[in-house]
Amino acid sequence: MTDSTVLLLEAEQGRSLWVDAWHRLRKNHMAVIGGIFIICIMILSFAGPLLINYDFKEQNLNNRLANPSAAHWMGTDHLGRDQLARILYGGRISILVGLAATAVSLTIGVLYGTISGFVGGRLDRFMMRTVDILYSLPFTIFVILLMVMFGRNIILLFLAIGAVEWLTMARIVRGQVLSLKKQEFIEACLSLGLRRRRIILRHMVPNVLGPVIVYTTLTIPAVMLLEAFLSFLGLGVQPPMSSWGLLIKDGAERMEEAPWMLIFPGLVFSMSLFSLNFLGDGLRDALDPRASKD
Repeated sequence: MTDSTVLLLEAEQGRSLWVDAWHRLRKNHMAVIGGIFIICIMILSFAGPLLINYDFKEQNLNNRLANPSAAHWMGTDHLGRDQLARILYGGRISILVGLAATAVSLTIGVLYGTISGFVGGRLDRFMMRTVDILYSLPFTIFVILLMVMFGRNIILLFLAIGAVEWLTMARIVRGQVLSLKKQEFIEACLSLGLRRRRIILRHMVPNVLGPVIVYTTLTIPAVMLLEAFLSFLGLGVQPPMSSWGLLIKDGAERMEEAPWMLIFPGLVFSMSLFSLNFLGDGLRDALDPRASKD
């Protein structure tokens, strides 16, 4: 089979949106580097603590505030705990908070926006005015109130953050659904008498996955940043547990006598946020055919 024949067959078969998106994403070097870094951080956070000799809660007051060395690569904290072990375990908590809270936000936002855009009319106006009212509330204060009222529970932290991060997702999905409603395949589904629930779950939701995936990658760093802010205020993850926000808080309090307590967790956290944002920007460009430069 000649090369021209192969090219002709490929042109006839075509490529799906996801295959095209993958090819465009691979050409975005910053997005690829960001994705690789995030994968490495996740592997180290979940598998790393099993490979090092120190437990994140193990205290040794005789070795408190030790400089980085061969025994403790990133030094120790004010209680003699190994900083590397706490950063790896803290990454586990921060990533789980980011993923779980984003999943809550994703579920609420996608369903809310899809129903609002598909049903339309008075229900749509009522749901969107509700979103406008919620937008006017200060999110951080709302989360703090939830934490104070119901206790500082790690599960509640997932729910509280996710419950205030779904509003933008709902607006994005609603806009996509309003556009999809005018497509021929949706009109065909309606003319065939399919139930609205089936149309929403089987046809609407799968067709808005592109923008949803992009916004999800941008929501995760925002959620992680909010968790770090709450931990910095003492309202997030509580000792002896660890998160990057809590480690940064401890490091800021002892910045002059032990700068490594702030530098290492701050560096890891910053690089993770940058990588997630680069990945999100790359996915946005890859999933938008109009942004292609091919």
